[in-house]
Amino acid sequence: MAGILSINLSSDAFVYRCWDSLVGRQHYVSKLQKNLVGLTTSLEELKCLKNDVKRKVEVSEQQPHMKRLEQVQIWIVKVETMETQVHEVLNARIQETEKLCCGGCCSKNYISSYRYGKKVVKKLLEITALKEAGVFQEVAERLPAPLVSQRPIEPIVGMESMFDKVWSHIEDEEVGVIGLYGMGGVGKTTLLTNINNNFLHSTNDFNLVIWIVVSKDFKLDNIQNKIGEKIGFSDETWKRQGQDEKAEDISMILGTKKFVLFLDDLWERVEITKIGVPFPDKHNKCKVLFTTRSEDVCGLMDAHVKIKVECLASEKAWTLFQQKVGKEALLVHQDIPRLAEIVAKECGGLPLALITVGRAMACKKTPEEWDHAIQVLKKSASEFSGMEDKVLRLLKFSYDSLPSEKVRSCFLYCALFPEDFLIPKDTLLNCWMAEEMWDEHANVHEGRSESYHIIGVLLNVCLLEEYKGNFVKMHDVIRDMALWLACDPAKTNEGFLLHAGADLIEAPNVGKWKSMKRISLMSNRMEHLDETPNSPSLLTLFLGGNNLKKIDDGFFDHMPSLKVLDLSDNKDLTRLPCGVSNLVSLQHLNLSETGIKELSEEIKNLSKLKYLNLEFTGQLDSVPPNFISSFPMLKVLRMFKCGSSDKILFEGEISMIGELQGLKHFEVLTLSIRSTACFCKFLQYHRSN
Repeated sequence: MAGILSINLSSDAFVYRCWDSLVGRQHYVSKLQKNLVGLTTSLEELKCLKNDVKRKVEVSEQQPHMKRLEQVQIWIVKVETMETQVHEVLNARIQETEKLCCGGCCSKNYISSYRYGKKVVKKLLEITALKEAGVFQEVAERLPAPLVSQRPIEPIVGMESMFDKVWSHIEDEEVGVIGLYGMGGVGKTTLLTNINNNFLHSTNDFNLVIWIVVSKDFKLDNIQNKIGEKIGFSDETWKRQGQDEKAEDISMILGTKKFVLFLDDLWERVEITKIGVPFPDKHNKCKVLFTTRSEDVCGLMDAHVKIKVECLASEKAWTLFQQKVGKEALLVHQDIPRLAEIVAKECGGLPLALITVGRAMACKKTPEEWDHAIQVLKKSASEFSGMEDKVLRLLKFSYDSLPSEKVRSCFLYCALFPEDFLIPKDTLLNCWMAEEMWDEHANVHEGRSESYHIIGVLLNVCLLEEYKGNFVKMHDVIRDMALWLACDPAKTNEGFLLHAGADLIEAPNVGKWKSMKRISLMSNRMEHLDETPNSPSLLTLFLGGNNLKKIDDGFFDHMPSLKVLDLSDNKDLTRLPCGVSNLVSLQHLNLSETGIKELSEEIKNLSKLKYLNLEFTGQLDSVPPNFISSFPMLKVLRMFKCGSSDKILFEGEISMIGELQGLKHFEVLTLSIRSTACFCKFLQYHRSN
């Protein structure tokens, strides 16, 4: 069979040759002016297309883990290069068109005009090709999530051998589930964090590492959502799916991965297959590592290996203790180093105790203070029979060492908030002042100074942790200790009823309320309060963050001592119950983020009110006349984004903003001003003050 000659030409080259042969050289000259106009127009169209593409790229790249496609970037570079080349061609247009004659049909220098005209046509064809190539279905792609996110950690001595032991099981393909158990504060999370970070530096073939903090009141939905974010299911529509649908999606992705899943702080069994996580075995070679305080949880989790995280050996414990006390304190007196070794030994090698006690002892400068510490620790050590006892008794030393009952009471107050809750420092300030934990005549500035001093004391002894400057939180072990103290009348005289974040649908039986001084039912799912508690000693009641729709009339009839009432973040609560006027001692009322529509005349009887928060009450449109002047002790009024802040303060024959001038103790006001007239009235009020 005869050979076949095959010729491949690009479409641009083919069109170009056809033009050159069919139209002829004459057209390069006779059509020059028309082609120059077309070249200018085509270039502008190409620029617009490029700008549109770049805008799409920029919008896409603002999203997390998105990167422009290489073909898009190459196209943009080609267009920018083409712009430069065409501008060079157009820069010669005047010189070349002046050579034309006979109405543009001929040229005084035919060869020059022909070459120039041919270059113009070539650029026209190249621009056309670029415009056709610039239609992209997608301009960016989602990058794969990083293998592992490095977690910040404060190094703790003495865990090297434990680390090596755990890592050896990670390298063992026969081991899939590893449980780390031990008492609170022993360093389980620190060990797990070191393991996590080591994946950044070690040679391994895992392609996905996920870290989840579970905590005590965990929800499968939350764990699924966190895993979903790591593997690409981060949109709200996905999160609103049912557990089974999300489990299928998670299983579909993780079934193709060799993953490591870290679960920190387990209190009970987590059914990982129900979440959608394939159970690790020698076939898929995946890993699940978790921390818990209970050896039983290791069995419930079907751990292939369970490892007890032990306290530090005496030498390592002494090294850590010295680091926290500091050389200066240890060298103040020749007897202190010997006594300090005894104190460190009494801590039993527990890292949390060593850190807490070490920092507390950093300011002790006499042997007598150190000897006293030894005696206190020895009394507690006899109760080291179980995990909680060891942790709580050691932490109680820090509690007992606080400088006053006032500071201790402020510390226990933090236990009213749910686990892992970020507590605004200002919230503590206002509640503490309302409970009159110090001079009742202190102004807001003095109260703020006192509050920050107390918060600083608690931070310094590691009973609170600071977060981003404006918040504090309790470590879960510290909070356990606070609950252990607060809820046991034999240990304190505080009287706490605490069910914050307990997923309650109904309030605890009111019979339990009678002798309580502080009750927190925050962050639950209660919709109705239908009993009438008899709580003559109650000082603080936290009901925020529920689904409250109705509080029965008379609910507040028998709370004559109540000073702090927080109903915030109950968006379906549209009115206060009848009988609120019986809260004759109330000083702090937080109604922010509620659905309250009107405030009745009853509220004017709260004459001792010092703090009133109506922020983000968008439906509030009615308050009784002379509302503000009913609270002569008012210091703080918060009305930012209050639905009727303009009406309350500025409308009416006599502007209510003027009532503020009659408040002798008034110091803080937040509000939203929506009109120029109201703003002018506010300025007049401000100048007069």
